[in-house]
Amino acid sequence: MSRPASSPVAITALVWLAIVSAACGPSATAPASASPKPSLGPRPSSPAVVTIVEPTPNEVVTGSSVHVVLTLQNAKIVAQTTTNIRPDEGHIHLYVDNVLYSMNYQLEQDLPVHPGTYVLKAEFVAADHAPFSPRVLSPEVVFVVH
Repeated sequence: MSRPASSPVAITALVWLAIVSAACGPSATAPASASPKPSLGPRPSSPAVVTIVEPTPNEVVTGSSVHVVLTLQNAKIVAQTTTNIRPDEGHIHLYVDNVLYSMNYQLEQDLPVHPGTYVLKAEFVAADHAPFSPRVLSPEVVFVVH
């Protein structure tokens, strides 16, 4: 009896599994004395200050979107992602109810909403998308949508 031919999907899945297993597991060819990769070291601090201007705290919003406006002082937003980080250059991460909602290269955006209470927070992060130390977070703004 002959074996059935394997499907291209099954072969692709097996190859992918082998690649992921090899990448995640210890290397069989690495010598036992191999040293671990160097750590990235401590994160730099930033002079930046990020603030949410709109919506205002406890604002009641109607409609299906809210316009979010931020200010950024002592730093600038850069569009490129790089590991050559500077304390005064980076991106904005916007959190809604403590969940990362967007990674922005701008200070304004429209946020789709439905009735309820929301907690909004912004963070200025380095150009590699990792946080500064200490983190550069805006004060939280709570607003309500009717």
